[in-house]
Amino acid sequence: MARGWPVALSDGDVRLRPLRRSDEAAWMRLRAVNAAWLQPWDATSPEPVTGRRPTFSQFVRSLDKQARSGTSLPFAIDLAGELVGQLTVSGITYGSLYSASIGYWVSQHVAGRGVTPTAVALATDHCFTALGLHRVEVNIRPENRPSLRVVEKLGFRDEGLRERYLHIQGAWCDHRTFALTTEDVPRGLLARWHAARAPGA
Repeated sequence: MARGWPVALSDGDVRLRPLRRSDEAAWMRLRAVNAAWLQPWDATSPEPVTGRRPTFSQFVRSLDKQARSGTSLPFAIDLAGELVGQLTVSGITYGSLYSASIGYWVSQHVAGRGVTPTAVALATDHCFTALGLHRVEVNIRPENRPSLRVVEKLGFRDEGLRERYLHIQGAWCDHRTFALTTEDVPRGLLARWHAARAPGA
């Protein structure tokens, strides 16, 4: 069993859990309804993709394999029991780095309701505690204002621009890197997020 996996993490109505093959219908429906909302930010391959696209079951099996190897934590995001998005901790590295990256997407109908910041806070705290990591980063297109608001709300540090960092929709695109280390949140990111949302904060 990989360190810190499988696991379910929750705060109020927001829950992170492993993505399951039984999520196929809900996941496919979410992606279809939110195509215009999500596709501008979806990573693509710089090389032509040939052959049949993997089935959803193959997709989930691939994610499970990565999780078991300890390189990735692929979470479904639930809100009050409804699948509303996905969050992946990727590039988990130990050695002299002890770092990982977090990527996420949510349905437009729950955007701005605190779901994504809560999910990111849950995953970050899990990385710092169960995985023992020192640093977590989030890389965001400069034009992606909803995603920029997530790291702003959580107080991630802006570490600057990475030029032509990821291949997105057919082109190499710049991203801004935001990060936290354990020293930044000694009491945990979720606790800091709750404090920031408290009345009078």
